[in-house]
Amino acid sequence: MDSTTATAELGWTVYPVSGSSDNSWEEVSGYDENMNTIRTYQVCNVFDNNQNNWVRTKYIRRRGAQRIHVEMKFSVRDCSSIPNVPGSCKETFNLYYYESDADTATRTSPAWMENPWIKVDTIAADESFSQVDLGGRVMKINTEVRSFGPVSRNGFYLAFQDYGGCMSLIAVRVFYRKCPRIITNGALFQETLSGAESTSLVAARGVCIPNAEEVDVPIKLYCNGDGEWMVPIGRCMCKAGNEAVENGTVCRACPSGFFKPTQKDEPCMQCPINSRTTSEGAMNCVCRNGYYRTDSDPLQMPCTTVPSAPQTVISSVNETSVMLEWMPPRDSGGREDVVFNIICKSCGGGRGGCTRCGDNVQFLPRQLGLTEPRVYISDLLAHTQYTFEVQAVNGVSDQSPYSPQYASVNITTNQAAPSTVSIMHQVSRTVDSITLSWSQPDQPNGVILDYELHYYEKDQSEYNATAIRSQTNTVVIRGLKPGSIYVFQVRARTVAGFGRYSGKLYFQTMTEEEYNTSIQEKLPLIIGSAAAGLVFLIAVVVIIIVCNRRRGFDRPDSEYTDKLQHYTSGHMTPGMKIYIDPFTYEDPNEAVREFAKEIDISCVKIEQVIGAGEFGEVCSGNLRLPGKREMFVAIKTLKSGYTEKQRRDFLSEASIMGQFDHPNVIHLEGVVTKSSPVMIITEFMENGSLDSFLRQNDGQFTVIQLVGMLRGIASGMKYLADMNYVHRDLAARNILVNSNLVCKVSDFGLSRFLEDDTSDPTYTSALGGKIPIRWTAPEAIQYRKFTSASDVWSYGIVMWEVMSYGERPYWDMTNQDVINAIEQDYRLPPPMDCPSALHQLMLDCWQKDRNNRPKFSQIVNNLDKMIRNPNTLKAMTPLSSGVHLPLLDRSIPDFSSFSTVDEWLDAIKMGQYKDNFANADFSTFDVVSQMTMDDILRVGVTLAGHQKKILNSVQMMRAQMNQIQSVEV
Repeated sequence: MDSTTATAELGWTVYPVSGSSDNSWEEVSGYDENMNTIRTYQVCNVFDNNQNNWVRTKYIRRRGAQRIHVEMKFSVRDCSSIPNVPGSCKETFNLYYYESDADTATRTSPAWMENPWIKVDTIAADESFSQVDLGGRVMKINTEVRSFGPVSRNGFYLAFQDYGGCMSLIAVRVFYRKCPRIITNGALFQETLSGAESTSLVAARGVCIPNAEEVDVPIKLYCNGDGEWMVPIGRCMCKAGNEAVENGTVCRACPSGFFKPTQKDEPCMQCPINSRTTSEGAMNCVCRNGYYRTDSDPLQMPCTTVPSAPQTVISSVNETSVMLEWMPPRDSGGREDVVFNIICKSCGGGRGGCTRCGDNVQFLPRQLGLTEPRVYISDLLAHTQYTFEVQAVNGVSDQSPYSPQYASVNITTNQAAPSTVSIMHQVSRTVDSITLSWSQPDQPNGVILDYELHYYEKDQSEYNATAIRSQTNTVVIRGLKPGSIYVFQVRARTVAGFGRYSGKLYFQTMTEEEYNTSIQEKLPLIIGSAAAGLVFLIAVVVIIIVCNRRRGFDRPDSEYTDKLQHYTSGHMTPGMKIYIDPFTYEDPNEAVREFAKEIDISCVKIEQVIGAGEFGEVCSGNLRLPGKREMFVAIKTLKSGYTEKQRRDFLSEASIMGQFDHPNVIHLEGVVTKSSPVMIITEFMENGSLDSFLRQNDGQFTVIQLVGMLRGIASGMKYLADMNYVHRDLAARNILVNSNLVCKVSDFGLSRFLEDDTSDPTYTSALGGKIPIRWTAPEAIQYRKFTSASDVWSYGIVMWEVMSYGERPYWDMTNQDVINAIEQDYRLPPPMDCPSALHQLMLDCWQKDRNNRPKFSQIVNNLDKMIRNPNTLKAMTPLSSGVHLPLLDRSIPDFSSFSTVDEWLDAIKMGQYKDNFANADFSTFDVVSQMTMDDILRVGVTLAGHQKKILNSVQMMRAQMNQIQSVEV
């Protein structure tokens, strides 16, 4: 309300009535400071005491406001300027308000007194007027603002009380304050009224503008008593595919040819080279035909294509080996991750044409994923034609429907020496002779002319060895010392020369006592065949009794001698120690001093940080001990600010590791405890953890190489089991690999995980502890029964990880789903190309009854047999139902949901091969389910990733068909 805008009389109610003897307020026309005509109320009755003059406004509606502001312009006559004025003259007046839900006031109601009226304040003039000019009084206008609240009814009246002054009420403006509608921080805030108190802050929730989303919640602004916004909280940002314009008040869709991948305060970006958008508001740009992008490529990166073929392949043949070298492709496809694959084909000249080379062919450094333009290929067959295709591939080759471009070269191998003799065993022995036999080399490369046996006493130098020739694979070595250990090696010879010597094997002749005992045991048979007389028979009986006594009580223990017959490594087995838990020590530091060597920190040089551990950083560096050569080592450091418990837990792993000495268990070099930082120093494993190493080299190893890795892990676990140590966390992530592909068991700290919390989802709570569910035996999950048998279960999972090149066990199933599946006798299926013998060994490790699982010694023996006889690894695992049902791969769709092979190919994203399948008559599920790798190659699928995807899907189809047939039966 603003009285200055009135065009007619204000008509406010006065008390006493104007014109009475009391001479109350009177409405008159006047002028404001700009000399505009306005309606005013005046009163000047200063000569009578006890004045009580009121003027009341009309009804004013509240309009939702909680606090009301009143601006008053008025003038007051200085009492001292009025002649003969009594002492009751005033220069102030009072402001009141009265709330009402309706306009019900009358001339007598509400009563003209402070109650029911509510007093706001007594208003005093800053300046009063007193001068008189010829033109009249010179007024001085005062302006005062007062506020009151909270008000809650529909409206109110204002009243002004004069009690003995001479004054003029020139203008009255009544208003409330509000914060205006505003767009800020990407959100719209509607008009908001200020609070009931002058210090109130009224919270207002914002709403994101169109095409924007909340980033921080809640989105708020606060409206203060002056109608100003303040204290912003939260914000909205334009969605992906939209950018902020018009000072952030509008989120506009990216125009065609531009994109924005994330919700950020960034403008839209122009599509990179070889890509485009299909509509406005794009979050990414689609690659043009013939160009691709990998999942790891940033969206800002140009789309790339496949490389051209390598150039100028040069071959250099040396007997049954060949060195291939080539020039990189002219066009890398726009990428820097070009690598090379070698396809080896043996072309024997028969009607069958060329066939893929077998696993026996060796590639150095590897067959697939070569980063350098050269490869050394060995163990080829002699006098055989080969074709080698050198493929150039990069990160997007798997996405192209076409085979990688390649350059090829044809070679013919020469005559070659035979391969190494792999198996040799003892036939018999005496005090001065040993009879040995061995198998023919896997690759004779011609007619074996003869063999050369090389032997010497273990304690003597190899340079003093004796060599003998044999035209057969059996020989008797005579003239040996009784009870002595000899080292034997053998090699084969063809017209091309000698092959390499076999590995060293250790055999021992009989002692005199052993020989005599053997003769005495055979003596009854000799005497019986001679049919001697009765007296002599009695003597024989006496001899037998004496011999039996000696055998039962006097014969020395020959177990060590028996063990020597199976000893095939390069050093003698020491007496087996028993593991001692360092936590049993009253002072854990004593365990560290006993089992770990203290190293002076001056001998350690940290080179770089290569990772982070549970307690601090993991570094690589050099260790230079006095009198020894400098060696490359791994260094675990304890972060600063540690507690005594953290220090004890950190060093406990060293107390455990220091008790082990085995080529397949990580070796502790020592600890640094007397300087800062505290360190654990171990041998350095160049290739890191086994799971990551396998994923980085998918498909690049032969089955024999993978079995060799598994054999090393099993050997390390056999050693730990013999020491009565239970690992509890055997998994591929806890196996380290060196540059020679030797696998070593590591990470001996799971006891901490079983007690303390960890954010790693691999270790899930079970019965009060943290357990890696996917690798743990059922009895360990349910009853915390950890034994070497539970480690065997975990080893079976490690086998599956190795044969699947580091795939996650049970894929994306939840831990509870894994527990339920195992309880229902479901087991993991064989990985692709996994030999049936290996998958059967996995199933043996996953026997529900832990007593039925094999020991680690049996596992080592089984793997040794497979390595010695590679033919056992050629049979692939058939997919069929049985007691141990394989878990189905949840990522591959059920074929029964499709009506045609074309639909199935589309579902597994292999639709580019529809014509290939149709042309090769693979048009029904029955026929497709019987496909082999050769069939997949025959229909024209040459990319390794596509071959793997189709073969997995075919195997799953076959398993689903078998299960359906089982149900029908």
